[in-house]
Amino acid sequence: MKWTNERGGNVDDRRGKGGKVAGGLGVGTIVIAAIIYFMGGNPMEFLSQSQVTSPAQVEERALTPEEEHTGELIKMLDAWMTTTWTDIFQENGATYQPPTIVIFNEGTQSACGPAQRSMGPFYCPADQGIYVDMAFFTETLSRFGAETTEFVVAYVLAHETGHHVQNLTGVLDQQHQLRTSGRYSTAQLNQISVAVELQADFYAGVWAKRNNQRVPGGVLEPGDIESAVTAAAAVGDDNIQKRTQGHVNQETFTHGSSKQRIEWFLKGYETGDIKQGNTFDALLN
Repeated sequence: MKWTNERGGNVDDRRGKGGKVAGGLGVGTIVIAAIIYFMGGNPMEFLSQSQVTSPAQVEERALTPEEEHTGELIKMLDAWMTTTWTDIFQENGATYQPPTIVIFNEGTQSACGPAQRSMGPFYCPADQGIYVDMAFFTETLSRFGAETTEFVVAYVLAHETGHHVQNLTGVLDQQHQLRTSGRYSTAQLNQISVAVELQADFYAGVWAKRNNQRVPGGVLEPGDIESAVTAAAAVGDDNIQKRTQGHVNQETFTHGSSKQRIEWFLKGYETGDIKQGNTFDALLN
């Protein structure tokens, strides 16, 4: 992936900051929380029931050169996301407000609860923040068969930004209303969750297409889209279930199969048209 000189101003880098961080969890607990996240559950609920050590005092430290490089990558991706989605919203007569991207290590707080190391990137509608511990890519994503590239980081952030777009357009509110209505079975709610997640994958593909078109000469290089496809397959419900429990139960899918996640990401990338992403009609009718 080629870099540009663009840098965004919506990154809250909490790495290396002194102070207290959320108490620690065992590696097994963290992995289970990550699995719950991928399966569409709320890892915060699981973590709140798990045994957590007392908050630890962390000394302020300088970031390593690698961490500095990562920070620049996230700032560039922030600029790319904001500029591209601002254009898309304007084309559709709306105004885009970017999320805040919070990068941290060990742990931090969000308006949705504590963010723990390696539990997986997540979007918090309450504060419109995307929370990312970069250790997720090396310690968790690799467990499910994906290799981390810069564009895989871009794909994951684009997926979470897709949830932000859903928040701005009212999709997440509608999902919450359906979940709390008491009118739907668990299987039906899981299907709704799959539709939400696949639409976020679709939006990630739309962003990849439109951002590449926006930058003179493009930013994508050979292998970039393929690496995102591999990552999408890695976090498919069927792949995760096979690796964690040895069998697959489609009724419990909440993010979509590997095939579905690939298909909707590629549909977004091939069309570049936000209006082609009605996963709800495609899955629920």
